[in-house]
Amino acid sequence: MEETISLRELFAVLRKRLWLIVLITIIAATVSAVISFFVLTPVYESKTQILVNQAKNDQQLYNNQTVQTNVQLINTYNDIITSPAILDKVIKELKLDTSAEDLSSQIKVTSAQDSQVAQIVVQDTSAKRAADIANTTAAVFQKQVPKLMNVDNVKVLSKAALGENPSPVKPQPLMNVAIAIVVGLMVGVGLSFLLEYLDNTLKTEQDIENILELPVMGVITTIKDVPKATNVQRPDLTARVPQRGETFGS
Repeated sequence: MEETISLRELFAVLRKRLWLIVLITIIAATVSAVISFFVLTPVYESKTQILVNQAKNDQQLYNNQTVQTNVQLINTYNDIITSPAILDKVIKELKLDTSAEDLSSQIKVTSAQDSQVAQIVVQDTSAKRAADIANTTAAVFQKQVPKLMNVDNVKVLSKAALGENPSPVKPQPLMNVAIAIVVGLMVGVGLSFLLEYLDNTLKTEQDIENILELPVMGVITTIKDVPKATNVQRPDLTARVPQRGETFGS
């Protein structure tokens, strides 16, 4: 016979294991908060923008072909910015204790579609160092482009600025805790249904009817032991039998 489960039974299982679901959720949220606030190192982000724009003279006017050429050059410049030819000079100028490969993993160059503006994004555990790396990378790239590409079409549009109270971009403790709560609820609910599925003990008459498909003819109730009486006066069986001529109490 095919087994079905009703919505009421689902809620009954959840209510029965509610303590387990709440416990797992609290543990997951607590662990996430401890790791986010006390274990993970904050990472800060700084950005600087460069403009790829071919210089023109009085006789030269901008046209669509020139703009498209500058846009296509951005893809090439993205690779040049994160190359050792640029980053080695950045490391030397800032006296960084890292390699060009490791520094490249901290730098990301992005640009919007059909835009002549590229953005250098740097992430570091120090907000000041992130701003210094972004600005120095843009400055070094601007100086090296004429030597590498034989063109002078890069200008620094905006420099990275260090705010008074910079906020880290990661980790995000509140977001991590919220995710941990959702995951904890999912794990708790799944574990509750798993434990209920593995529990094959018979608890009620309905369980017997469902499994054996036989009606219940009778039920043996639990009989509690009757407590023994205490402080009950028993008759004195050793009292002396009165002799002839004697009465009780004499």
